[in-house]
Amino acid sequence: MEEWRRRSREATLLDPVVVEAAPDSMDALLAEMATMLASYDRVDVEAVAIKMMAMLSKMDRKVKSSRTRALLNRHLASLGVPKSAHCLALRLAEEFAVNAAARSPVPPPEHAPRLTDASRLHVALVTDNVLAAAVAVASAARSAADPARLVLHVLTDRKSYVPMHSWFALHPVPPAVVEVRGLHQLGWRDAGAVASVMRTVQEVRRSSLDWYRRQCGGGSSAEETRPSAFSLLNYLKIHLPELFPELGRVVLLDDDVVVREDLAGLWEQDLDGNVIGAVGAHDGGGGGVCVDKTLGDHLNFSDPDVSGSGPLHSSRCAWSWGVNVVDLDAWRRTNVTETYQFWLQKASSLH
Repeated sequence: MEEWRRRSREATLLDPVVVEAAPDSMDALLAEMATMLASYDRVDVEAVAIKMMAMLSKMDRKVKSSRTRALLNRHLASLGVPKSAHCLALRLAEEFAVNAAARSPVPPPEHAPRLTDASRLHVALVTDNVLAAAVAVASAARSAADPARLVLHVLTDRKSYVPMHSWFALHPVPPAVVEVRGLHQLGWRDAGAVASVMRTVQEVRRSSLDWYRRQCGGGSSAEETRPSAFSLLNYLKIHLPELFPELGRVVLLDDDVVVREDLAGLWEQDLDGNVIGAVGAHDGGGGGVCVDKTLGDHLNFSDPDVSGSGPLHSSRCAWSWGVNVVDLDAWRRTNVTETYQFWLQKASSLH
C-alpha cells in the first residue's frame, strides 16, 4: 500500500496541471495552508509536501525557460546590426529595386578580365556588413600606390547581397575594381569542392545546436562556441581555394580593418612555401605575447587526444584573421582545409 501511494504521489508530481497550479511563492503557500487549517482544523502534511515539491518544480521550469530566452536574445543580439546600419541596408535594397544604376554589373563587363588577372593585386573580404565593407574597400583603394592594379573581391551571403551590390554599384572606387558575389552565385566546378564546403556547413550547424543543448543543460560557454561565432561566412574563409579557383594569391582582410598603407608590400611578401602570412605574436618584455588568442582558448588541452597532438600546445599563439596574405597555390598542395575541419569537429565535441 505504501509503495502504491509513493508511486501515485510521483505520478501526480509529474502531472503538468499540478505543477502549473502550484503556488508561485512561499507567501501563497502559507495562505493556502491557513485556508486549509481554517476549513479542516488540521493540515494535510502530505498535501503540503506535494504542493512544495510542485512549487519547486514550477520554479525550476521558470528558471530554465528564462535562461533559454536569455540565451536566444543574446544570440539574436550578437547577429543583429545597429538600427542605423539596418536602415542603410533597407535603403540600399530600395535603391536596387527602383534605380537601374544600383543594379548595374559590379564590376562593369569591360573590367571582368581583371578578376582573374594574376598580375593584379587581389584583396578578398568575406562579410555581410555593408558599412564595414565600404570602409575597408575605400581605405584600401585610397592607400594604394597604384590603385589601378587593385582588385577587391567582396563575398557575402544571400541576405546581404542586394544592399552590398547596390552600394558598390553606386559608389565605385575607380581606378580600382570591385567585385561583389553572393554565396548563392558561386558556380562550383568540382563535386569535391561542394562536398568539402557542405562538410563545413554541417559541422557549423551541429556546433550551434550542441552549444544550445549545453547551455540549456547548464554547461559552460566556451570561446569558440559563443553565439557570434556561428556566422557561416566566418568559416567559409577556410575554403578560399574553392572560392577563388583561378587565383594564386589573395590578401584577406577582415571587415573591421581600415587600411592606412599600400598593400603591395604585403602582397609581394615571400612566404617561403608557407600557406598564410599573418600577425601571430609580438615579442614583448618577458616573453612572447599573443596578439590574438592562444590555442588553449580554442581547444581543451586536458583531453589526451589534443595534448598528444604533436607540436600543438596551449600557449601557442593562434593567428588573427584581421590581415593575411594567402598563397592559394601552396594551400592547394596541402590538407589545410581537411585539418581545419577535423579540429572544428574536435573543438565542438570536447566542450
